[in-house]
Amino acid sequence: MPTNEQTYNMDQTYKPTPEAPIIRLMVLETDKPHPDTYSERGSFGRIIHEHFAAAGRAHHPPLGVETDQVYVVSEQGGQVPKVEDFESFDGLLITGSVYDAHGENEWILQLLELLRALWIKRPDFRFLGVCFGHQLLARLLGGEVGSAPSQDWELGHCRITLTSTGQRLFRTHDDFVHLHQMHQDQVVKAPTAEAAGDLIPSGTEISVWGRSDHTPIQGLYIPNRLFTTQAHLAFDEDMVKRQIRIRVESGSIQDLEHADRAAETADLEHDGVEVAKAILRLFVTDEDDF
Repeated sequence: MPTNEQTYNMDQTYKPTPEAPIIRLMVLETDKPHPDTYSERGSFGRIIHEHFAAAGRAHHPPLGVETDQVYVVSEQGGQVPKVEDFESFDGLLITGSVYDAHGENEWILQLLELLRALWIKRPDFRFLGVCFGHQLLARLLGGEVGSAPSQDWELGHCRITLTSTGQRLFRTHDDFVHLHQMHQDQVVKAPTAEAAGDLIPSGTEISVWGRSDHTPIQGLYIPNRLFTTQAHLAFDEDMVKRQIRIRVESGSIQDLEHADRAAETADLEHDGVEVAKAILRLFVTDEDDF
């Protein structure tokens, strides 16, 4: 395990009861938050830790969460870890990013090589992805990633219609959840067992758990193996507004009216904790019990 303290920081602020299962998760940071967010809440890895620790406390029965994080964008001083760095972990989570998951940046290609090696060598390992991470894992498994056909952004508080798989995963009879979005790219063609080649046995189903008008593939699921979400389950009001501002100032978002409308929804209640609870269950059970 690398020892760069600015890169890796084991966080164990939540001490579960002795009988509570502990999930150990490596967060692969592929971006940095707005400076104001960083000063208030820390890196994306720290934000993910706090969110999943809260979800673990809220879960019935409680689940403990320990995380470590590494910044992997090598062109900005990061480093893609090695397979052996994951020996003591149960899974990994890839964060969102301003980079394109269909890009050919050296660190993205290195990350895909790492993911492929882990997938093959660790059949017990779980793979999680948020936004960029969702798209990159879809690419790993042979899916197609690109700009939305509409060429516009899905921003702010959005309603996601659940499939039957989504209803089971989130233990709800409702047909929708609400989450914050921040993307233009999307998974335009879902991966299949055939497209994944030797990574997935023939006949394995890769399920889509939710869809929206803008993004038909809001998340992917393979029992005991994979859970991804296009939406940002850990974003709060300030983060939504700041991330929109970053993209407006960089010129990525040019429809300012759309950006303003999305920012106005940032304070609305969303289901990020329920989604995180469902993700944690990937590590302990996949039972149909709601």
